[in-house]
Amino acid sequence: MKVLLIGAAGMIGRKFVQSLLDNPVPGLSGLMLADAVPGPDYPDANIPITSHTFNIADEGVFEPLIAERPDAVVHLAAIVSGEAETDFDKGYAVNFDATRNLFDAIRLQEGYTPRVVSASSIAVFGAPFPDTIPGDFHLTPLTSYGTQKAMGELLLCDYTRRGFMDGVALRLPTICIRPGKANLAASSFFSNILREPLAGQEAVLPVDDSVRHWHASPRSAVGFLRHALTMDTTPIGPRRALTMPGLSATVAEQIEALREVAGDRAVALIRREPDPFIEKIVSGWATRFDDSRARSLGFTSDASFREIIENHLEDEGLELV
Repeated sequence: MKVLLIGAAGMIGRKFVQSLLDNPVPGLSGLMLADAVPGPDYPDANIPITSHTFNIADEGVFEPLIAERPDAVVHLAAIVSGEAETDFDKGYAVNFDATRNLFDAIRLQEGYTPRVVSASSIAVFGAPFPDTIPGDFHLTPLTSYGTQKAMGELLLCDYTRRGFMDGVALRLPTICIRPGKANLAASSFFSNILREPLAGQEAVLPVDDSVRHWHASPRSAVGFLRHALTMDTTPIGPRRALTMPGLSATVAEQIEALREVAGDRAVALIRREPDPFIEKIVSGWATRFDDSRARSLGFTSDASFREIIENHLEDEGLELV
C-alpha cells in the first residue's frame, strides 16, 4: 500500500507518519508526503518516502502525485478555524477549493478508486444543539471553517457514491493537548491552559470555566487515521462522514485534571482574560456527541482528561517542572 499524505508537516501529520514507520499498517510499501512547508526527514525509514512542497491552493499541484496512483490518500491540510474566519478568501481557497481540486484529480484518473481519508471537524454542526448530538444531526455550521468542512464532506460522499473513490471523512474533536506553540485555531486555548502550565509557563484562558467542549488526544487522532486507512468501509453505507469518539469536558474539568497531575502551582499559572472574539466562536460549538456509530465501526478514544495529560507527557518525553 502506497499512501499519499497531504498535510504531512503538521502536528498530526508528523505523528501519523512516525506511527506508520514505527508500526506499519499491513502492506505499507511507501509514503508520499506533501505540505506547504518542508517536513522532517526520516533517515531510518525502511520504506521509500518522497517529499513534495507546494501550496495546495495552486492549480495543478495534485495531478502529478495522483498520476502515481497511490492506494490511499489522507487529506489533513487546512487553514484552522480562527484564520479561516479572519481571512475569508484564504479559508475557501485552502479548505474548499483545494479539496475539490484534489478530489477531481482522483476522479479524472480512469480506473482508479483509492481509499480517501479526509479530516473534517465537529465545526460542521451549529447551535442550537440537543444535550447530546447524534452523528446524523443536520449540518448548519456557524463559521466559515465549519462551512468549508461541511462542503468537503458532501463532495467526498458524492464522489464515493459515483465510484471515484472509497472515501471516509473523520469529524475530529478538538485535539488536545497539541504539542509545540499555539496556532491560530480559536480552540488553541484548550491546549494552552494545560501545555504551558505543565512546562512551568503562564497561560491565558479567554473563556469561562463553564465552557464545555469535545476533545481527543493526538494519540487518538493518529489511531483514527490508522483505522480509517485499513477498515472495511462497507458497513459505513452512504453516509461517509463519521463523528469521531471523544471526551466531553468543561474547562473547569480540564483544570481539575491538571491539578491532579501537576498540582496547585501549575493551576496558578492560568490567567483569565476574556476575549469576546473567541467567546463568540466558542458559543456556537458542539459540546457532547453520541459517538456510538464510530465506536461500533472500531474507532476508540481517550477515557479521561487525566489520561490525555499523562499521554501528552509520555508522548512528548516531558517531565513535570
